[in-house]
Amino acid sequence: MTPPAEPIETQNRALSRIVDEAGWLRQAADLVTGHDDLLGLWSDGAAVYMAVAQAEAHLLEVSSLPCPDQHFPSVGRLHPPALRLERAIFDLYGIEPQASPDRRPWLDHGRWGLRHPCSNPEPAEAAGDAYAFLTAEGAPLHQIPVGPVHAGIIEPGHFRFTANGEIVVRLEERLGYVHKGTAQLMAGAPIAQAARLAGRVSGDSTVAYALAFAHAVEMAQGRSVPRRAVLLRALMAELERIANHLGDIGAVCNDASYALIQAHCGILRERVLRAAHVAFGHRLMMDRIVPGGVTTDLSAEGAGQLRALIRDLGPPFGQIVDVYDKTASLQDRTVHTGILRPELAHAYGCGGFVGRASGRSFDARRFVPYAPYDELDFEVAVRTEGDVDARVRVRIEEVRQSIALVGQILDRLPEGPLVSEAPITGANGEGLALVEGFRGDIFAWVRIAPEGAVEACHLRDPSWFQWPLLEAVIEGNIVADFPLCNKSFNCSYSGVDL
Repeated sequence: MTPPAEPIETQNRALSRIVDEAGWLRQAADLVTGHDDLLGLWSDGAAVYMAVAQAEAHLLEVSSLPCPDQHFPSVGRLHPPALRLERAIFDLYGIEPQASPDRRPWLDHGRWGLRHPCSNPEPAEAAGDAYAFLTAEGAPLHQIPVGPVHAGIIEPGHFRFTANGEIVVRLEERLGYVHKGTAQLMAGAPIAQAARLAGRVSGDSTVAYALAFAHAVEMAQGRSVPRRAVLLRALMAELERIANHLGDIGAVCNDASYALIQAHCGILRERVLRAAHVAFGHRLMMDRIVPGGVTTDLSAEGAGQLRALIRDLGPPFGQIVDVYDKTASLQDRTVHTGILRPELAHAYGCGGFVGRASGRSFDARRFVPYAPYDELDFEVAVRTEGDVDARVRVRIEEVRQSIALVGQILDRLPEGPLVSEAPITGANGEGLALVEGFRGDIFAWVRIAPEGAVEACHLRDPSWFQWPLLEAVIEGNIVADFPLCNKSFNCSYSGVDL
């Protein structure tokens, strides 16, 4: 057994250490008590890694446990948010979480033609598998299967409802239909290629993922970023946040049969995307953030477009909010529907608007303040009701805060270079980062080989800890309210199938 190593503090207020099984279980126990929050659990085939956030100290910490015998003590046995992460590790690497209460596959649907493809692959007949959904007892109960193919243009996911009449007794999700092997594609890839892959983990969060990956690489290489690039990155992140929140606010209202608000939110979202295209040459700003800086500058025309955007966005958005507030039939659908209890949000370390609508004030821009947010003025919107309405209202306030942030960033934007000098050959190692995307905190860990290629990488979407909570909030609601609850979360399928 590898003995514990002394913690090593990095420039990003992060700690890294190698532990034995006892140390691994002590870390798991800290998750149970609420002292720490789980950020990620993954493997590189030789070891398993657990990343946590220490709330009181505002620290990020990664513990690694070597697994020469292809097993490790289950964290999910003690802390349920880890269960799906452990199931993914076993599917990909065959490393067994000992004493886990859930041994079902997660990513492996029995169609790969082999088992454990990333480490010691074993041939297996590609014939699909009979998935054992969890049961519910009582009478009369019936099951409603939905997906993985859906009526709209939407990613694939299966939802198995157990209901008593119209009342949902249990919901269980099955995802993994769009597993892409992103971590395996990154291993051995040049940093530039890996950066492009990071930006495609979940397309609606391409800026946030690219930023998280860039931060992790920059830590690993001890690389600085020019101030103009830092501010341009934040500008893109806030535009992405505004666009996605506008789309979601409209979609929630549409699922409550109020299409008028969706139409007007769609118009505003389109304005944001068009302004982003003028400013950065791409509506989603994909591939604009790279380790060391950015690839595209903001022209005078682009800056003018953004200033016009934030000037013109506020009044019509205020009118939309006013209509939402004064429409009783809409409030009847969103208030007291799909309540996420605060204790569950805290237990799962639930980030983003989902957690903040249930009293968890976590925001990576505040928790581990990264430039330029450590110098910008903004409030973190928090509510405690935990229902669909609260999640909409947190989004509304975040749109307002982001509009103000865009103005602050434009006012501070200096002249200067866009990309830092390339790092010195051999100046590589491990790096990690936590970045606030529109859904919540995105975690990135990377190990850079001496020659400068990516040796290993792990990216964790906030949806890993939000999808299980969607199962909880629909219980006791009617089946017809599921679309409303689902859209109020808007979890990423692609982000957990990577």
